[in-house]
Amino acid sequence: MNFHVLTLFPEMILQGLNTSIIGRAMAKGIITLEAVNIRDYTIDKHKKVDDYPYGGGAGMLMQAQPVFDAWKAVVDQISLRGRSKQKPRVIYVTPQGERFHQSMAKDFAKEDDLIFLCGHYEGIDERVLEEIVTDYVSIGDYVLTGGELPAMVMVDAIARMVPGVLSNKASGETESFSNYLLEYPQYSRPEVWHEKKVPQVLLSGDHKKIEEWRLEQSLSRTKEKRNDLYEKWVEENQEYFIKKAKREERQRKKELKKRSTAKSEQLVK
Repeated sequence: MNFHVLTLFPEMILQGLNTSIIGRAMAKGIITLEAVNIRDYTIDKHKKVDDYPYGGGAGMLMQAQPVFDAWKAVVDQISLRGRSKQKPRVIYVTPQGERFHQSMAKDFAKEDDLIFLCGHYEGIDERVLEEIVTDYVSIGDYVLTGGELPAMVMVDAIARMVPGVLSNKASGETESFSNYLLEYPQYSRPEVWHEKKVPQVLLSGDHKKIEEWRLEQSLSRTKEKRNDLYEKWVEENQEYFIKKAKREERQRKKELKKRSTAKSEQLVK
């Protein structure tokens, strides 16, 4: 997968994403990252990319021409390499966009190329946005000084969904939000730390019980911290609660029979 970030601060993008899992994926050629300096495409001799907004107002606005030409250079490059017959999706990071979430990351990860457009100042001339942007996306209800940090957040989340990026394939499937549920608590050595013990079920070696315990923990944690996600999971997994009720009923009958047998044995004695 190939990420292209249109920005006024390419060093920020490259330095922020060339380490850890994403850096290793780039080193292996699983993903590529290109930071395109919008300033390189301005026709202004002073490399100016902004101007005052029509109608007045505070601050400056990024002009349409350098943004469009930077975008066109990337699209032409993709076309020449024959990677796609269609124009790639362009993500404009803005507080006005749809809230970014895990399902969106999975959807974006299916693309061969993604272009991110990072705004600055008071934004970007609306005309170029109307012409090139396909997706308006926000990472939260707050304002940052530019689109670079949100773009890096999304690149990281999307890249993790690309096959081969994570060394353990199951990691991306069991993390928080992968199926509406927050991740269950996890433990490592030592078995006892600060007088706190690892839950006994995790030491049992019974993988079925461990999976049941982890699901219960995820459900409990999600219900407590993100009830909106919990309700979505419940809506789509009614069968789980039916099976759980039947399992608990069988266990209750088993316990009653066990107690009844023990009581009968005592009477015989």
